[in-house]
Amino acid sequence: MRKLIMLCAILIFSVQLLTPQTPRDTQRFLSDALADMERAFSQNEFIPQDEYYLGRAVAANILANYRPYTRNPDLTRYLNLICQTIVVNSIQPTIFKGYFVMILDSPELNAFATPGGHIFLTRGLVELATSEDMLAAIIAHELVHIMLRHGIYTIEYMRLFDEMAIMAERGAALSGNTEAATRTLNFRNSISSVIDLLVRNGYSQFQEFEADQEAAALLAASGYNPQALVDMLVLMDHHPDYRIRGFSSTHPSPRDRIISVEPHIRRYRVQDTSHYRELRFRNR
Repeated sequence: MRKLIMLCAILIFSVQLLTPQTPRDTQRFLSDALADMERAFSQNEFIPQDEYYLGRAVAANILANYRPYTRNPDLTRYLNLICQTIVVNSIQPTIFKGYFVMILDSPELNAFATPGGHIFLTRGLVELATSEDMLAAIIAHELVHIMLRHGIYTIEYMRLFDEMAIMAERGAALSGNTEAATRTLNFRNSISSVIDLLVRNGYSQFQEFEADQEAAALLAASGYNPQALVDMLVLMDHHPDYRIRGFSSTHPSPRDRIISVEPHIRRYRVQDTSHYRELRFRNR
C-alpha cells in the first residue's frame, strides 16, 4: 500500500510536467523513470537488519552530542528490565539484536527512539519520574515509535520527496520547458523546507499522539497503570526547563498530549499494583 501511494504521488506530479508539446523522448523518460522507481522500491524495502544498522548510525550521532550516564549502572539495568517487561507483553517482543535502553548524562528533559530498538532517556527525565509506572510510560512511548516504524516511514517519505524532485528536474531539463523548470525549482525549495521541518521537529504530531495512545495499551497489558502517562506529562508541563529545551522542541505540548490520550486511558481497567513496585523504585 505504501509503495502504491508513493508511485501514485510520483505519477501525478510527473503528469503535471507533461504538455501536448512535450517531446516524445521526455514522455518516454518519465515512463521509464516510473518503472525504474517501482523496481527500486520493490528491492529497497527496509529489512530488520537495515533498521538496526540505520538506528545504530543515528545512535552514534546522538552519542556525539550526549555523554552516556555511567555513574549508576544499576539504574540502566533497572530501565532495561522495565523495557523487557513491556516488550514481552507487546505484539513485537523480539527484533533484530533486541531492544536496549541507555541513559544520557544531561539534565534536560528528552528521549529518543531510533529504528532498530535503541532508546535513549536523559538523566533529567529519569530523575523527574516519581514512580516505576512513570518510567514505564516514557519507555512505552518510545517503544511504540520503534514498533510502528515511525522513523522508517519518515525516512521513506523524505526519500520519496527527493526522488520526485530529481525526476522533475531531469524531466524539465529534457523538455526545455521554462515554466516547468520554475515549478521544479519551487518544488525543490518546498522539499528542503519539509525535510528541515522533519529533522528539526522530529516525529509528526499525529505520530506522537499515536505513540501515547498505543503506549497506554502497552502499559495496561504489562500490568502498569496507564494513568502514569498522564501523571508524567503533568510533571513535565510544570517543570521550569520544559519549554526551554528538550521535549518542547520535538513533541506537542504536554497539555495537548493529555487531551489526546485521556479518552484512551479510560478504556482500560487495570488493578493498581504500584505499591508492589515502590521499594524497587526507591532502591533503583
